[in-house]
Amino acid sequence: MTIRPATWAVFFLLALLLCRGAEASHQVFSEADLFEVSADADAAEQARDDALRTGYHFQPPKHWINDPNGVMYHKGVYHLFYQYNPKGAVWGNIVWAHAVSTNLVDWTMLPPAIYPTAPFDVNGCWSGSATVLPDGTPAIMYTGIDGQNRQVQNVAYPKDLSDPFLRDWVKPDYNPVIAPGPGVNASAFRDPTTAWRGPDGDWRLVVGTKDNHLGLAVLYKSKDFKTWTPSPQPLHSGDTGMWECPDFFPVTSRGVDGSGVLRKHVLKVSLDLTRFEYYTLGEYDHAAEKYVPDASLADGNDGLRYDYGDFYASKTFLDVSGTRRRVLWGWANESDSTADDVRKGWAGVQAVPRKLWLARDGRQLVQWPVAEIESLRGGHVNVTRRVVRPGAHFEVAGLASPAQADVEASFRVRDLGRAEPWDPAWDKADAQTVCAARGADAKGGVGPFGLWVLASDDLEEKTAVFFRVFKRGDNGKHVVLMCNDPSTSSKEDGIYKPTFAGFVDVDIANNGGKIALRTLIDHSVVESFGARGRTCILSRVYPTKAIGDKARLYVFNNGESDVMVNHLNAYDMRSANITGSMERST
Repeated sequence: MTIRPATWAVFFLLALLLCRGAEASHQVFSEADLFEVSADADAAEQARDDALRTGYHFQPPKHWINDPNGVMYHKGVYHLFYQYNPKGAVWGNIVWAHAVSTNLVDWTMLPPAIYPTAPFDVNGCWSGSATVLPDGTPAIMYTGIDGQNRQVQNVAYPKDLSDPFLRDWVKPDYNPVIAPGPGVNASAFRDPTTAWRGPDGDWRLVVGTKDNHLGLAVLYKSKDFKTWTPSPQPLHSGDTGMWECPDFFPVTSRGVDGSGVLRKHVLKVSLDLTRFEYYTLGEYDHAAEKYVPDASLADGNDGLRYDYGDFYASKTFLDVSGTRRRVLWGWANESDSTADDVRKGWAGVQAVPRKLWLARDGRQLVQWPVAEIESLRGGHVNVTRRVVRPGAHFEVAGLASPAQADVEASFRVRDLGRAEPWDPAWDKADAQTVCAARGADAKGGVGPFGLWVLASDDLEEKTAVFFRVFKRGDNGKHVVLMCNDPSTSSKEDGIYKPTFAGFVDVDIANNGGKIALRTLIDHSVVESFGARGRTCILSRVYPTKAIGDKARLYVFNNGESDVMVNHLNAYDMRSANITGSMERST
C-alpha cells in the first residue's frame, strides 16, 4: 500500500494527514475538505487536462488510484483490482476498485469489490494479492486498518462463483487471519503476497514489515488458509527501511547454450523511504524457509529494478490462460502538483502489463509489453537504414498523432572508438546521477542518441529517451547508459521533471554496435524498453504545446559518431475500450 505525499508547502497539513507510520491518520476526507475549486474552470486548461489523459494505459474515468492489487486470471477473465479513492483525486478513503478484461487491453469497470465494512478494516482496505485455491476458488488476502489503526491481514472470497466477473466478495467473521504479534510494528505490517504451497502441502505467504530501519519479508504458514503462524525467522531482510508490496515467485529460462533450464526465485520489495523498488534473484530453501540471493548481485538500494522510473507497488501474477507467462503490473504516480490533480479530477495510471521472464544468463529479469497491446496498432511509418550525423536530427513524420504511439527502433553505432572515457568517480554512483551529469543536451562521443518524443514544432518542449556509451580505462569494456530526460518536457511551472536512468547489461561491441529501443507514448506517459527489455524506464510528462496532433516525434544524435537507424517502425495507437460503471448499487 502506498501513499503519495503532497508536494506543495501550502498542502503541508495534507501531507501530515497522509504520512504513513505510527502516527498515520486514516481520517476520511474529500477534496472539498481541502481545496476550494472553481465550478467554472478555464476551458482551455480543462481541454489540456483532458488531452493529458492516457489512451491505452489503464486509468478510471476520474479520481485517485495507486497500487495494483489481486491481479489474476480466472475462468477466461483477467481481474485487476487497485487502490482507489472514490471521493477525489487525492489519497484517502481507500477501497479496492475492480475491472475485468478478456485481453488485458479493453476493460469493463465494476463497482469496488472490497471496502470498509467491519471492525477489522473500518479505517481502510489496503493492498494485497489473490490466490486461486486448488478447487478453483479465488481468495483475496488484503491489509485492513482496524479500529485501533493496526494493520491486519484479512481474507475475502467471492460471494457467487457462478458470476464470471466475481463482482461481490464476502469477508468471513473470523478475520483478521493474521494480526501483528508481539514485537511486530502494527503501523508497518502490510501487503500480503500471493500464497503458494510447499512440498509439505502447507500454504505460505509473505507480509512486508520493518524493525526500525531493517526491512523484513516475514513468512507465514497455514494448513487451511485460515489459521496462520509466523516462521521463526524472516524469509529475507535488508537495511533499507520499510519493505512494502513484497512479491515472491519462481522464474525459469533456457540456459545460454539453449539446453537445460535455469530456475531462480525472485524477491521484489517496494522501499517506502526512497519510493523505488528493487529485486534480487536467488535460491529458496523450502526446508529452512529461507531465501538466499545470488551473491554476485546487489542486494539493497543498489539492487536491480524492474523499472528505473516512475513505477511502484508492482504486482505479478501467473497467467495460466495459455503459455503460463508471468505478467507484471505497476503503478505510475503523477509528477505534477496536488493542486493540478484536483483541478484535473484524476491522478495515477497503471503501466501497461508486461510479460516478465528470466534472462538466459540468469543475471536479471527481462520485460516486454504483453503482445495484446499490439492489437491497438493502427497507421504505420517505417524508416530503414538512415544515417544520423553528429549533431543532426530528423522528424519521423506520417503518424496521425505521435502523442499516442508505439515506436520500435534498432540503432547501430558506427564508431565505438569515439566512446567517452568512463569517469572513475562514477564507480559508486547510480545511473541517474551519471545521466543528470551527462544529459540529452550534453554532447558526447557515442551518444546521446535516441528519440525526442512529445516534442513541439520549435523543440522548446521535448522528452529525450536515449543511450550514451562510455569506455572504461581499467578493462576496456563499454558501459551503456539509458536515460529518460524530461527536463524540457513542459513549459509549465511547478512540474517535477526528474531524469531517470539505468545501466544496460549488454556487450555492445560484440553485438556489432547495435542496440534496440521501444517507447510507448501515451500523452502524459513515456514508457521505454531498452535492449529488448533489459532496462525499462517510465516517465510522467505534462507538455503544454506538444499535445495531441501538435506533438512531434524525432530521432536525434548529439554524439561524435554516426548512428545508423537500421529500422524504425512507428505505429499510431488506438485507445483501449474502457466501459462500465464504478457506482455501487444501494
